[in-house]
Amino acid sequence: MRLETKRLLLRPWRESDAQSLFDYAKDPRVGPIAGWMPHASVEYSRQIIREVLLAKETYAVVLKREGDRAVGSIGLLRGRASNLPLLEKEGELGFWIGVPYWGQGLIPEAARALIRHAFEDLGLEVLWCGYFDGNEKSHRAQTKCGFVFHHTVPDVYWTPMDDFRTEHITRLTKGQWQVRRADD
Repeated sequence: MRLETKRLLLRPWRESDAQSLFDYAKDPRVGPIAGWMPHASVEYSRQIIREVLLAKETYAVVLKREGDRAVGSIGLLRGRASNLPLLEKEGELGFWIGVPYWGQGLIPEAARALIRHAFEDLGLEVLWCGYFDGNEKSHRAQTKCGFVFHHTVPDVYWTPMDDFRTEHITRLTKGQWQVRRADD
């Protein structure tokens, strides 16, 4: 499956994206705030593609103007596949983008395409998203897409980083999305 926006192509990850993934995921400003360690090698990035990013409904974010190079990732975990306790008709949205592309509205653009796909094509009823304390860029992107604060979970043990964090959870229902879409 491929999704397209004005500036972006969302396509499945490929092992050949390992160098591009490493180029952006090695930056310590990207992973830790999102809950994962910076990548240490191209081979590690290839392993992450195999073990994580090849999952169904996980997409490489590609700028059309830059050819086929992945500059970020966006994905949807449905039901039990999520980190959150979700029902079958619910999903969790997750995303990141390389530092050179911060502040350009690319993740909200990608998220809107995936949100539409989730509600219209996959038949989901509720989408959830989360961000850790201090990750205001993620919070802002979620707000731009219509996600509304739902609750905070303090002192979450986060295994990938071996630390405790406060996580803020936002939510977007299909009804909220439809109203927002009609207003646009």
